[in-house]
Amino acid sequence: MKILAFDTSGRAVTAALQSDDALLGEVFLNIAQNHSVTLMPMIKRLLNDTGVGLPDITHIACASGPGSFTGLRIGAGTAKALAYALEIPIAAVPTLDALAYNVFDAHSIIVPIMDARRGQVYTAFYRVDDERAGLERLTDYMAADISDVMAELPRFGKPAVFLGDAAPIYKDAIVNNSHGIKCALAPSPALLQRASSVAAIGARMARNGDTTDSASFAPFYLRKPQAERERERAANG
Repeated sequence: MKILAFDTSGRAVTAALQSDDALLGEVFLNIAQNHSVTLMPMIKRLLNDTGVGLPDITHIACASGPGSFTGLRIGAGTAKALAYALEIPIAAVPTLDALAYNVFDAHSIIVPIMDARRGQVYTAFYRVDDERAGLERLTDYMAADISDVMAELPRFGKPAVFLGDAAPIYKDAIVNNSHGIKCALAPSPALLQRASSVAAIGARMARNGDTTDSASFAPFYLRKPQAERERERAANG
């Protein structure tokens, strides 16, 4: 099984190639360039450097959202085109699941937060599942104010590790929270999306048959695009 994975859901863009359970390579960029410009050259470099040809790829693993609407569309379009051309399935990996996988901390609650604009973050809460040697999601995926996110922490009774592009934005509210919960930000290498995490989760999904085809795959936006919400508000007066 050879999995080509990528994540375009945030400011950073990242691609990885995995063979069975072995990571062959990963490319990561966090620069102000459109993902439509950077993603395909990253994929080409991965394939060239690893000596793997496109026909060797058996699965696509794509971060499916939530996240940037434009970024998700770029990732989904690339995944659908490759899967269609190669006649292979897609593992639609939730972005927050993959982010949480960056920080495998058995002693803490893991809280990925992505900037959702308008003072909100996309988030969910996770813990390490010792029995399955994986992560267990403890809440629904949600868009929420950071104050509401922090208010959820006391019920888990554990320290928390935060990561994602919104973590530095809300660092003070996280570290100096009023609930007395010990919180920290993940170190820089684990802070943002990594395609290697998307690949690892995608491999597990592929083994379980949890995949879709190119025609059926669609991004998971969690909430409607801003333009659509504004149209609805205007229509409702």
